[in-house]
Amino acid sequence: MGLVTFSINVTLDGCVDHQEGIADDETHAFFTRLMDGCGAMLWGRTTYEMMESYWPAVARGEVEAPPALREWAVKLEAKPKYVVSSTRKDFPWTNSHHLAGDLRTVVQALKDATPDGVLVGSGQLATALDRLDLIDEYQLLVHPRIAGHGPRLYEGGLPATRRLELISATPLRCGAVAMHYRRGR
Repeated sequence: MGLVTFSINVTLDGCVDHQEGIADDETHAFFTRLMDGCGAMLWGRTTYEMMESYWPAVARGEVEAPPALREWAVKLEAKPKYVVSSTRKDFPWTNSHHLAGDLRTVVQALKDATPDGVLVGSGQLATALDRLDLIDEYQLLVHPRIAGHGPRLYEGGLPATRRLELISATPLRCGAVAMHYRRGR
């Protein structure tokens, strides 16, 4: 059984708007290493659609991109991608699969079937999974910015405080800090 790891870009004030993070070679290399270490990606429909609208074209070479972004795109193309959605059933992007049914049951089954772990990259989905006690680790890339707007991390709230154990904190040249936490039990 693999771990479920939640990873996302976040500003100092908790904003998880994908346009607010610093997108450079080092931050993309961070996420590429995370993706390399997992067996599958898990997203909600909104994140899937955002990713689907850009990254396949980068992987195919239809969009000009620096080497770090192209490397991410090619690896993402090959990675199994699972999508939780109650409104969309068809996910044509290469290696994409729809997860339907009870969220706890389908994600636990995915976790059990993926020894290298599952990387969650959707804020709302992560909140729902955390409410079900399904997230084991957190890999947050904290950017040195105050956005002053949302969406915000855990905007929907949790039933109780999550106690976490710090595994590592690695500063990047751009000023962001890669924070790795494990869920305290």
